[in-house]
Amino acid sequence: MKFYNSLTNQVEDFVPRGEEVSLYVCGITPYDTTHVGHAFTYCFADILVRYLQITGLRVKYVQNVTDIDDDILKKAAELGKDWREVGNEWTAYFIQDMKALNVRPPDFFPRATDVIPEIISRVQNLIERGVAYESGGSVYFDVTRWDEFGKLCKLPRDEMLPIANQRGNNPEDPNKRNPLDFVLWQAQAPGEPAWESPWGMGRPGWHIECSTMSNYFLGEVVDIHSGGADLCFPHHEAEIAQVEPITGKVPFVRYWMHVAMVEHEGEKMSKSLGNLVMVRDLLERWPADAIRFYLGRHHYRASWSYDKVALQKSNQEVAKIREAVSINAGEGPDLDPAPAWASFMSAMNDDLDSPAAEKILVNFADEVLEAGMQGRNIKPAQEALREMSGVFGVRLDTRDAQSGGSEGWDQHLKRFLGEEKVST
Repeated sequence: MKFYNSLTNQVEDFVPRGEEVSLYVCGITPYDTTHVGHAFTYCFADILVRYLQITGLRVKYVQNVTDIDDDILKKAAELGKDWREVGNEWTAYFIQDMKALNVRPPDFFPRATDVIPEIISRVQNLIERGVAYESGGSVYFDVTRWDEFGKLCKLPRDEMLPIANQRGNNPEDPNKRNPLDFVLWQAQAPGEPAWESPWGMGRPGWHIECSTMSNYFLGEVVDIHSGGADLCFPHHEAEIAQVEPITGKVPFVRYWMHVAMVEHEGEKMSKSLGNLVMVRDLLERWPADAIRFYLGRHHYRASWSYDKVALQKSNQEVAKIREAVSINAGEGPDLDPAPAWASFMSAMNDDLDSPAAEKILVNFADEVLEAGMQGRNIKPAQEALREMSGVFGVRLDTRDAQSGGSEGWDQHLKRFLGEEKVST
């Protein structure tokens, strides 16, 4: 099995440290979900988890919820609602979409506010290590004190600032030593929620939330860290800088797997451009299986544009596979699924080449249909079709054992609405 590692810009052999693989995926900021770009990221993670499990590995999967953030506070103010209520409503919305798409739940689904004490401890540790400083009741990471800042994104320092500014950085903050320094702990603004800390009332910065949660639930070294490609800088770069000075263990993440952006009508899909294609709208017109197969027809590292015609084709292909697993088997010679399995595994082992694997799956469905018409025994082949389809989260029918784990999602939602803190 080989994966492309964004840290080295190379396709590398995936060598597990044991029988369990640790996976962290940056989750939603719950104030506006779920568009096709979101779905592509989390369906990719689902495919990754399912395939690793097919190969015999266990996966310990953490996906966070950024429940305290400028965007949530702004949305809550616009609606005249409590920020927790807004976060819970949109988290519930996201969970319903994931259940509808047959996406399995992560093992842990923590909120940033679940780990405030741990965040404060880590910020204090970074100050003690000499890479962070307090100023005006806020704490900042000093990028000039960490020479390796930039090793993931490979950007020269003079090119970092414009990108960081587009993605939440405030270069005009008078408390900063350097415009590129990023906030670890933000002093309370009037009317904002806040927690006690050694530097006064405040709340965590965005980057420190994820690095704290990944270490808290998965340990000092994480096997695979994923998220949208737009998170590579500054978010994931900042995560590395926040962890490695504390643990001394390099690399903090063994394999960085970034998911490409989804476009619509030639532009990146985003709320600001008003070109979002929402999952809920697609589910009103298309079966979930068709949407899952459509998402899988795109390689996770290749940007693509939403295409209604391609979605229709995916729907037709799923219908063919569904027919192939439902026809009656004869008593003639067996149709051996081993060659198809070998080709399927070869494609998936090649940096999760899901488009190639889906073509193999569709072609094998043709073979099964033809063999069925010839009266051959196709039962083993039909089971192989089900298992291969299950890797992509395609249910086919109620007999499919690759469920989306609705109960797990329901437990996560129950915890959110009950305001319970997640535990390890």
